[in-house]
Amino acid sequence: MINQKINFTRWSLVLIFLVSTSFLSCKNDKKDALKNSQTEVDSTSQDSVFFKLSLAQWSLHQPIMSGKMNPMDFAQKASEMGFEGLEYVTTFYGERVKSAKDPAAEMKIVLDSIKLMSDKYGMRNVLLMVDGEGDLAANDSGARNQAVENHKKWVDAAQFLGCHSIRVNLFGSEDPTEWKNNSADALSKLSGYAAEKNINVIVENHGYLSSNIDLLVEVMKQVGKDNCGTLPDFGNFCLKRENGERWEAACIEEYPRYEGIEKMMPYAKAVSAKSYDFDESGEETIMSYEKILKIVKDAGYTGFIGVEYEGSRLSPEEGINATKELLLTSAEKL
Repeated sequence: MINQKINFTRWSLVLIFLVSTSFLSCKNDKKDALKNSQTEVDSTSQDSVFFKLSLAQWSLHQPIMSGKMNPMDFAQKASEMGFEGLEYVTTFYGERVKSAKDPAAEMKIVLDSIKLMSDKYGMRNVLLMVDGEGDLAANDSGARNQAVENHKKWVDAAQFLGCHSIRVNLFGSEDPTEWKNNSADALSKLSGYAAEKNINVIVENHGYLSSNIDLLVEVMKQVGKDNCGTLPDFGNFCLKRENGERWEAACIEEYPRYEGIEKMMPYAKAVSAKSYDFDESGEETIMSYEKILKIVKDAGYTGFIGVEYEGSRLSPEEGINATKELLLTSAEKL
């Protein structure tokens, strides 16, 4: 009788253990299912919009230029912040190359390092923003041709990194006719070289005559090459600043923003979401992201949109996140 009671107790304990284990297992399965479901929602929050997100390295120019951030850590930083693509600023690497005893060898070291980091973090190299390589719209043909030659190494770099484009600037003459002809000449030569590498040459509205979109469209038509296009920037439409200054002074004349973006979109191979500051509701203070994104979407664009925060009130990280969030929420309203 005692043995029967002991056996009964043992079986009771086993039964309780099995039921408890089954219950906990089911409970954990439900937790895992909920966790997986939430992960799917989070991972598709960007997939549900019509574009992909890249980060413009210029958004981090403050910590990079102050020495607080190594530009080689760009891929890691962008990955941690939830981006898919990378838009590099060549001046963060170019001076190192130019000052080296063997510039070609140093360029290889730089590009190998960039490629290693982008591969490590599973990031897509999108484009190179080229600065400091001469004026492609200069009146002097010798200076203009030298600028074309200087840009070619970045075309080669873009091909190596798997980028689709290099972004160039057109400053040059203040005379519209001279500017247009000079720009078309340089772009034709550079785009011809880039076509052999399967790389696009794209022009940003970056102030002065390059922000006169009617003139820029004329240049695109004059060049007439499939791999020559535009990079519409949401913010750079200043045509003239006080006292004739190029950058720091207040803007006194602007090209109409929304009209300019709409005219650039037929030639766009990338798009830059510039931001400066945000109101209490998270909207950009001087432009409607929803209105701009509708223009971009209506043009049939489905490529990368680069986040480029250029404000001073928020930290770079805060500004980047605010811009990214505004892009996603604005797109969801369309």
